[in-house]
Amino acid sequence: MTENTLRVAKIKDGTVIDHITAGYALEVLKILGIKGRVKSIVSVTLNVFSKTMGSKDMVKIEGRELKSEEVDKISLLAPRASINIIRNYKVVDKQLVKLPSVIKEIVKCKNPTCISNSNEPIKATFHVKIQDSLHIKCHYCGFIIEKQEIPKQFEQK
Repeated sequence: MTENTLRVAKIKDGTVIDHITAGYALEVLKILGIKGRVKSIVSVTLNVFSKTMGSKDMVKIEGRELKSEEVDKISLLAPRASINIIRNYKVVDKQLVKLPSVIKEIVKCKNPTCISNSNEPIKATFHVKIQDSLHIKCHYCGFIIEKQEIPKQFEQK
């Protein structure tokens, strides 16, 4: 197979999440709440060649356009991803995922004594300390959460 071979068919309408960090496409599906049984077609490619990344993953979801809060969640695991909105087989919108410096209400602090886990009207807030390998620090208690711990939080929801 050459580099120019189309491995997965084009979609008519939906979303293509491209340039996902290799090995994280299945985690992206968890973030989006996509499990084994879905009504639309979902295509996943793992570890495909990329000129810029060496290898990458990609997800195509027919009949669904992502919401901004879903894109924010994806940024935690795939900070270099691009989101392509497809209509009638054409890209009508393309945006690059951007990891914000402050993350609010996406993940919960793992420290059970953190005030953000109490009955107080305080929302979990984290500051990005390391972008590439992703280390985020709780604004309230200083607890550090690493990238590999984040997908587990979305399994519980």
